[in-house]
Amino acid sequence: MNTTEHDVLRTLQFINQTWRSGQPSAMTDFLHPDITMAFPGFAGALAGRNAFISSFTEFCSNARVLEYEESDHQIQIVGDIAVATFRFRMLYERTQYREESKGRDLWVFQRNTDKWVVVWRTMLDLDEVRQNTRSAAAPPATNA
Repeated sequence: MNTTEHDVLRTLQFINQTWRSGQPSAMTDFLHPDITMAFPGFAGALAGRNAFISSFTEFCSNARVLEYEESDHQIQIVGDIAVATFRFRMLYERTQYREESKGRDLWVFQRNTDKWVVVWRTMLDLDEVRQNTRSAAAPPATNA
């Protein structure tokens, strides 16, 4: 990996560390104001830095990450554009369920004078397996 690729990787690692430490607003300076995130399967999108950060804030407020792994980092750079991808596996827990999520995260960066900023993101090959942690139905009443 060359120096420019390392700069992109360090930026991506910083962004991931912000939400993993419960401080997604710390990524603000590394997000383009008009960033777009395409939902998995291109089922929709959200646009804008505030919406992007809010999605991470919501996750951090309502989920606890139990395990998180990244592998197979790949970075390609053409001019002032960089595409960074990596495989991930995450096990997290919410009130009613525990879920394992794995796939490939894809981030598109643009060089902005002295730093790289994210302009687009999606997750590919997403595989999610949910396990309920609490029974959805109340236990049957008994007559004593």
